[in-house]
Amino acid sequence: MLATAIFVYLLLTVGIGAWASKRVKNAKDFMLAGQKLPMFLSTSALFATWFGSETIFGASSEYLAHGLLGVIEDPFGGALCLVLFGLFFVKPIYRMRVRTLGDVFARLFGTKVGYIASFCMVPAFFGYTAAQLVAFSLILGAVTGVGMLTGILISASIVVGYTFLGGMWAISITDFVQTSVIVVGLVWVSVIILGDAGGIGSILANAPEGSFQFFPPSELSAWGTYVGAWAILGLGSIPSQDIYQRVMASKSEKVAQTSLFLAAFFYVTIGLLPLFIALGAKTLYPDLYLENPQMLLPQMVLQHTGLGVQVIFFGALLSAIMSTTSSALLAPSAILSENLLKPFIPNYTDKKVLRVLRLNVVAVAMISVLMASWKSNIYELVAGASILLLVSLFIPLSAGLYWKKASPAGAILAVFFGMTSYFILDQFTFAIPSFLLATICSGVGMILGSYHKPKKNP
Repeated sequence: MLATAIFVYLLLTVGIGAWASKRVKNAKDFMLAGQKLPMFLSTSALFATWFGSETIFGASSEYLAHGLLGVIEDPFGGALCLVLFGLFFVKPIYRMRVRTLGDVFARLFGTKVGYIASFCMVPAFFGYTAAQLVAFSLILGAVTGVGMLTGILISASIVVGYTFLGGMWAISITDFVQTSVIVVGLVWVSVIILGDAGGIGSILANAPEGSFQFFPPSELSAWGTYVGAWAILGLGSIPSQDIYQRVMASKSEKVAQTSLFLAAFFYVTIGLLPLFIALGAKTLYPDLYLENPQMLLPQMVLQHTGLGVQVIFFGALLSAIMSTTSSALLAPSAILSENLLKPFIPNYTDKKVLRVLRLNVVAVAMISVLMASWKSNIYELVAGASILLLVSLFIPLSAGLYWKKASPAGAILAVFFGMTSYFILDQFTFAIPSFLLATICSGVGMILGSYHKPKKNP
């Protein structure tokens, strides 16, 4: 019965995507929902940017193992990214009125830098999408017993289906529906856990030592890891096409900024619920935790609750994962179509752009399926994707917007220094994480390049 309910829910989601496709008249509609999203759709879309597998599966298992210090990256780092984007990036970027983040780099530094930045962005989304497909497969396996690879293929087919049809319109509308299900599902399960585990006092009393420690010990290495955790999503996701396309889909600059702040608030408050549920679940089912920490929550719900709660909870899980996956598919597809393939396709009309966009959605999904089959640790897949963007693009984007002397040569050197130093430094162990050191190297590259070869005056 549960499997049937989930199947019906998935069909409804694809149906929403098919209905949303009627709003797609051109490539701008597909990529940015025509920049017409009202506040409630914009907020739910931004909330759903990362509220997927890493928040519900990855963060809950990391919290049980390492306490709050283990989940600084997500949800706290994710909320930090939304706040910083709203404070410093949304206004200058929104006013450019361009389709992709690659276009922003091209506007700041020229076509060559725009091409390089776009080339750096695309690979990061393969691992991110793969993480969501793994989580989707875990749920299907828990409910229906299908194997990992079969579940990955099924999940990819479903998300590709409605993203292919409706693009950003489908993502935004389904995000609103899915966010509603997420909130209801997580609150409902939290209330049940609260009652069955003997109240909040009992749950907190049985929490492992250090579960609520928010600041690290005084050692340099501990603080280096702590700052790095904030930076992975907090800074690394700022130069990312998925958050950019959700921001730019808002109908106005004011709506975009307000939606970012609201989404940050909801991301922290709702994002803490899976951690609380996991803490209660470990109290009730310590044996399940020892078997597979990532599957503690779904297994607990299957064994501990009735059909109604199961349908809502697994609906919430699927909702979170599908909304994140669809955006992760669309982001690199837009970059590929608009920034990487456009120079090589003659007579690149808007109709051709739309066709290539949809084909790219399928291509990105196929590569992500291969990655998901190769590696199945959700938290690692997501962190790796954001780190690549942090070390290569965060410094050029920030400098391009706020440093008048930032030049194309500086941007190119920043990307080269950041990416190269990261792959070299990551082979060694330092008190400070290698990606933070690589980000500093990226900043050095920006300064050296900008002073060595200043930008030309208009």
